[in-house]
Amino acid sequence: MWQVRFLPPLLIKFLKFSFRLDELKKIPGVDTLLHSQEIKKLVSETNLDLVKYVIRNVLTELKEGIKSGKLLVSQPLIIQKIISETQILKSRHLKKVINATGIVIHTNLGRAPYSKELINDTFEVLNGYNSLEFDLDTAGRGSRNAHASDLLKYLCGAEDVLVVNNNAAAVVLILRAFTKGKEVIVSRGELIEIGGSFRLPDIIASSDCIMKEVGTTNKTKVSDYEKAISERTGMLFKAHKSNYLIEGFTQEVSLDELVALGKKKNIPVLYDMGSGLLNDYSVKEFKNEPNVKQTLKLGVDLVCFSGDKLLGGPQAGIIAGKKKLIEKLKKEPLLRALRVDKLTLAFLETNNSYFLDESVLNNKNQFYKTLNQSPTELEERAKRCKAILAKNKIDTEILKSKGQYGGGALPGEKIESVAIKLNLKKDTARQRSDLAEKIYKELLQQEIPILGILRKGEIYFDMLCITDAELELVSESIAHVHKQLAG
Repeated sequence: MWQVRFLPPLLIKFLKFSFRLDELKKIPGVDTLLHSQEIKKLVSETNLDLVKYVIRNVLTELKEGIKSGKLLVSQPLIIQKIISETQILKSRHLKKVINATGIVIHTNLGRAPYSKELINDTFEVLNGYNSLEFDLDTAGRGSRNAHASDLLKYLCGAEDVLVVNNNAAAVVLILRAFTKGKEVIVSRGELIEIGGSFRLPDIIASSDCIMKEVGTTNKTKVSDYEKAISERTGMLFKAHKSNYLIEGFTQEVSLDELVALGKKKNIPVLYDMGSGLLNDYSVKEFKNEPNVKQTLKLGVDLVCFSGDKLLGGPQAGIIAGKKKLIEKLKKEPLLRALRVDKLTLAFLETNNSYFLDESVLNNKNQFYKTLNQSPTELEERAKRCKAILAKNKIDTEILKSKGQYGGGALPGEKIESVAIKLNLKKDTARQRSDLAEKIYKELLQQEIPILGILRKGEIYFDMLCITDAELELVSESIAHVHKQLAG
């Protein structure tokens, strides 16, 4: 009979090491690769330094792979990877994406979309030089804080306004300026987490102040705040629950109550509004969303909110409120690290000007333009898409769908929309699901990627955020990918 004998562990380890050493020796050198015809052609189309950089990166990756137990690939495959990686470096990584998800303020797709009108209206100021930090009236040095502030003061009903690079930065700046080394009192039910796992407690900690939680997750009373106040209290903090809902047996402290307490104890009140609604126009879904102007009328000392949510503008953190408090923020050294550039200010000022006229807002601001589409417009768009796909012998179905505001705005609220569903011709549910996933992923690899909806083995394309100008490209791309994968 045969006897099975196990090799000693040290011998196994040696054999593995010997094998990997042999594999590492087989890796072609930089010069060898540079002399191949394909790489010579690549160098002629790009430049030698770039190709050398890519070769070294690819070879390093191969070495690491062999050390972890992977086999060496053939030289033609190595060359193909070098060519592919070089092309990726040459191309722009940030790409236009067509949003077929039905999520209007899509955090992963740049949040609020820019319309062509907004870009065109702003371009003149960005073409060449501009007066970013030059006062044209005094012919001397100016302040970038002056731009957009006058219009924002009017729109917000604020004594003064300051713009920083996002709303988290606004919170950090305010807390650092007024509560460094002091306590900030906040309700446990408002310890929010925003996108990218940034949590309010972490933001407060980074501001060098002490968070003092009061109340419970579902119930907080004004007496909880009052009991927590001490000589170390620097600010009373309230956060609007813009990206989640707490329902049932609940209670929260109203702004009226918190403002009254702040005045009684001579402690400033900060309200983090999150989304920031400027207009009073009739969008019924906004009925429970706090309005900036109305909020400041209650006597809140400072509010802060985002520029790329319900404003539909660029990423920015807008701080509005009492002039003496804003003046202190303007002198805070941290402001220089959080200030916005000319692009943000230019787009913000142009976008804010649209709020002066409802018809202009609905025609030029892409967020409001999207919200004001009629059901008929969405249905017609879906029918045109269906007709193009039918010409390519693709069976589809038009369905009612529910869009979302997204971006942490108006949780629980849905937008009536219409979607196209592909009826994929495969024998089993598993095969249909696999094909749907392949189509979904391949559409993301197109020259202009299209992000659809992959849900329970089916693929959908919501019409809400697709513009008329994009519709033909979307339809043709779906047809092309379907033919490529489904035959």
